[in-house]
Amino acid sequence: MNISGLLAHQARKNPNHEGIVTDSDRITYGEWNQHVNQLADSFRKLGVAKGDKVVLHMPNTKEFLYTYFAVHRLGAIIIPINAKLVQQEILYIVRQSDAKVFVTHEDVFEQVKDLPQEANLDYIKTGHKKGEWYSFERLLEQGSPDDIPCDLIEGDEASILYTSGTTGLPKGVVFTNRNILTVATMICIEMSMSPESRVLHMMPLSHSAPLHLFLIAGTYVGATHVLASAFSPETLLQKVDREKTTHFFGAPVAYLTTAKHPDIQQYDLSSMQYWVYGGAPLSQHDVHLVKDAFSTDRLMCVYGPTEAGPNGTILTFDAQDTKAGSIGNRAAMQCEIKVVDESGFEVKTDEIGEIILRGEGNMKGYYKEQEKTDAVLKNNWFYTGDMAKQDEDGYYWMIDRKKDMIISGGVNIYPKEIENVLSTHPNIAEAAVIGVPNPDWGETVKAFVVPEEDVHDIEGMCRAFLEGKIAHDKVPKLYDVLEALPRNATGKLLKTQLRE
Repeated sequence: MNISGLLAHQARKNPNHEGIVTDSDRITYGEWNQHVNQLADSFRKLGVAKGDKVVLHMPNTKEFLYTYFAVHRLGAIIIPINAKLVQQEILYIVRQSDAKVFVTHEDVFEQVKDLPQEANLDYIKTGHKKGEWYSFERLLEQGSPDDIPCDLIEGDEASILYTSGTTGLPKGVVFTNRNILTVATMICIEMSMSPESRVLHMMPLSHSAPLHLFLIAGTYVGATHVLASAFSPETLLQKVDREKTTHFFGAPVAYLTTAKHPDIQQYDLSSMQYWVYGGAPLSQHDVHLVKDAFSTDRLMCVYGPTEAGPNGTILTFDAQDTKAGSIGNRAAMQCEIKVVDESGFEVKTDEIGEIILRGEGNMKGYYKEQEKTDAVLKNNWFYTGDMAKQDEDGYYWMIDRKKDMIISGGVNIYPKEIENVLSTHPNIAEAAVIGVPNPDWGETVKAFVVPEEDVHDIEGMCRAFLEGKIAHDKVPKLYDVLEALPRNATGKLLKTQLRE
């Protein structure tokens, strides 16, 4: 089995079933598959062959879905990248990945129109041909609709997803067909997907969870994919109400901002069977806020790093009221979990250790980074770098990233704990904590604070607020006031810049 075959199978089995819905189009599986054949044929004429790399730079559009499956159909390797990346970030990925083709969309063309013309690289954009850029629509028109057989087997490489680069240069995470099919199967079963399912895609399909879990799982069963090129609370509510969608995956912020929409009660959200959130937990307070606003008891949390497929753990519907903030008490289907110490031995209840995951969803490795691959893949276990503990009921609670841990005077300090407390201050918009070198103590705790309004004495305010809430040795000794914390295109905090 291969990813291209999922679409071809549905086109043969249910050619008239609605496959893609956009603001302006309703496309059946038969039409979708035909467009994929046409585009794959034109790619083939450009010289794209098995193993070649194609960078896909688009928001959530029908052209994204055509390109994604057309590349797979030829046995080439697709590299979806976030449509918000800037030119320098894009150029690094294009060069590091040895890309042969770069495909973009008219809506984001301004970001890439001045990319240096790389040798042996073809450039394609939707809309009209421009200079060296081929027209996507013209390639589609010129391609033959005849079926193109795909002979990939499950062990063949399928895609490369680049990490966000929050701790340095992004790494290319290589996945085989088996890796992706494994995690897609997990979602199909854990979240009861069927041909009647209608999956709403608003988070970028360049990310592993929307792409591997929900796009591929939905295609696996022949569900309908409802696309939105960008998220807004209004669009989310309108799409669910109008299209009667059943599954949605979003970051916590998507739920929290939508829950505060003044007209949310005017929309019919009753079709939704799975409101799935991931990327970070929701607190108990936030879970109640969302459940009340959305009038639902169908809220579910998933945890899993990109390198694991993503696969990891699930916090089910029934545990949201009592264990919100945790990432669940079990590994999802086709995954195993342990929390281990530095020697690889499982830690006891309430002891902090590193989460490691095993399953066939785990990546093949980092592209051209064997040493980094060997550091995190050991005996089929992926070492996530996420520090957590398991409570007496078996639920896993995230503590922080291992690489962010501060060691001061021999004491392990987790910045996330301090950040969580600081963020509850009414005059702090956001905060970040790092360790800075100290000749006597090893590291000193430093806080970067973004206040809601001008504060005369930020250190005094923070120290007074933290008193009695965290241990004295965790209270930051140094403070900086910033207008905003540095973040990348996906919104992840860049602590590397803070350290610099």
